[in-house]
Formats: sequence, structure tokens, C-alpha cells
Amino acid sequence: MLCCRSVNAGMGYGGSTRGRATIRALVFDFDGLILDTETPLQLSWEEIYSEVGLSVPPTYWASLLGTAADPPEAYALLEKHLGRATDREAIRRRRLRREHELLAAEAILPGVTDLIREAHSRDLALAVASSSDRAWVEGHLRTFDLLSSFRAVLCAEDVTRVKPDPELYTAALRALGVRADEAIAFEDSACGAEAARRAGLFVVVVPNRVTRHAVFPNADLVVGSIAEKSLDEYIAAANMRERRSAG
Repeated sequence: MLCCRSVNAGMGYGGSTRGRATIRALVFDFDGLILDTETPLQLSWEEIYSEVGLSVPPTYWASLLGTAADPPEAYALLEKHLGRATDREAIRRRRLRREHELLAAEAILPGVTDLIREAHSRDLALAVASSSDRAWVEGHLRTFDLLSSFRAVLCAEDVTRVKPDPELYTAALRALGVRADEAIAFEDSACGAEAARRAGLFVVVVPNRVTRHAVFPNADLVVGSIAEKSLDEYIAAANMRERRSAG
């Protein structure tokens, strides 16, 4: 599900006409932003680590997120602690089973559904830009009946480099047919915020229970929940940045 009809055919993607843009699109991260998959990820790893006496600070977990649904660094840390290689595939299967058990208790995060509904009422184009694989992202979106809400879903398979590289965001802009200064990105991680900023979008960061321990130097706006502000307020904040840039 890469691209449907364009809302702004013929325009450059990732470019900008400062001061004259209007918001035409919203681009959402998935993990930790639409659905908090990251807390179950952390808990499933912590259970494995605790069995071997390994403790990891919250800031470490926050630094891992945004690049992959199953960060290889988590395996490397376990092997470093043990001083030997592990059966990564066996650990992965065990950990994923536990992660899915924990995910069963999660719901779509506050404000997401309302913002999507409001954006549709304004005829804004919506996309997902995720470093996770398509089966993971679309499977969860389908479970919560949200897949059809997005005109484009860009995942790891669609690019050569995932976040913090901006390629996922530039691909999303291309799929929607909008410029960077016509879109707002919603992210939960520092890595994702960097990708969106490098692509030129206005960046809203919504930290979750894991990423709240990170810092977000690439955020234009940080909120405790998507529900904290209305669509009008997000658009006004983005327009204010454009006016300042133009001035």
C-alpha cells in the first residue's frame, strides 16, 4: 500500500516554498505513536535480561527505538553480558510470543482516532512512515480498523535506509503528492524526529512510556498526548514556524 491518488500532482517533494504553504497532509509514525508496541518490547526484553542478572537503564531503551521493531542492539547487549553468542532466533521467537501477550492489553493511544477523524473531515491526506516491516504495521492497523484511514503506508521494505535517514518521510511526501512544508509529522522517538526534520516536515513529538526518557532536539513541538491539542492548534503551530522561517 504505497501510494494512492495524489493531492498535489506535479509539485516537488521535500522542497519548500516558505511562507506560502498550507498544511495538506499528516504523516504518522506507527510504533509507540499510534499503538504503544514499545512498552511491551521493553518489558519482554527486561524479563529475559532479569534471568541473567542484566539491568538496563530507561535511557538506553529510549535510544534504541525508532530504527527497528526488534533492535539488534538488544541481542548484542545480552551477548556482551554473557560473554558468548546466543541463539538469536530462539530468543526472538520466545520474546515475540511474550510481546504479543503484552500487546493484547494495549489500545490505540489517546487522541489518535480523533485526530484522524478530524483530518479526514478537512480532506487532509494521511500516511504512515515506519521503520518496521509491512506485515507488523499493516497487521496492527487492520486489527484496529485503521488501515483504510491512510492513503499511503511506507515501511522498511519500501526504502533502502530507515530512520533516522529521511527516506521514509520523503517517500511518504512523494506518495501523497505534497511538499515538506505542507505536512506535519507525528513521532514518538528522537530517531524518528530526526528523520522527519531532515525531510523538512514540522515535527510533533509525543513521547510514550519508554521514549519519555529521551531528549528531542529535532522536535518543533513536544506534547504529552496527541489529544493535548486540536488539529487547528497543530496546524497553527506549523504555520507559525513557516512564517518565522519566511521572515
